[in-house]
Amino acid sequence: MGFIIWALCGMLFIGEGIYCIKSKKEVACGFWTNGKKPLIEDKNIKAYNKALGKLWCAFGFFLILLGIPLLGEQNSPLIIITLVGVIFELIIVMAVYTIKIEGKYRKK
Repeated sequence: MGFIIWALCGMLFIGEGIYCIKSKKEVACGFWTNGKKPLIEDKNIKAYNKALGKLWCAFGFFLILLGIPLLGEQNSPLIIITLVGVIFELIIVMAVYTIKIEGKYRKK
């Protein structure tokens, strides 16, 4: 049951990524939805959305993969792989967004 819920959360992120990829205007499901968004040049909005969508899809895919230890027996020590993996995944996603995506598409 835990893995099913975990996989549904991962599928939610993949769905969000697909929505970002198909959007023609700057989407609200980016990183800074409640704060100031980075100023993206008008001609690059579609490319920005595509890069952000790919990031969300990859995040959802690896989130589902990290949930595989939940399929084992209850109270398994393998759950540490899931916990530590998600922490590293989040750090990597933030770094990729800040350095690669925002650095490439931000107005200068």
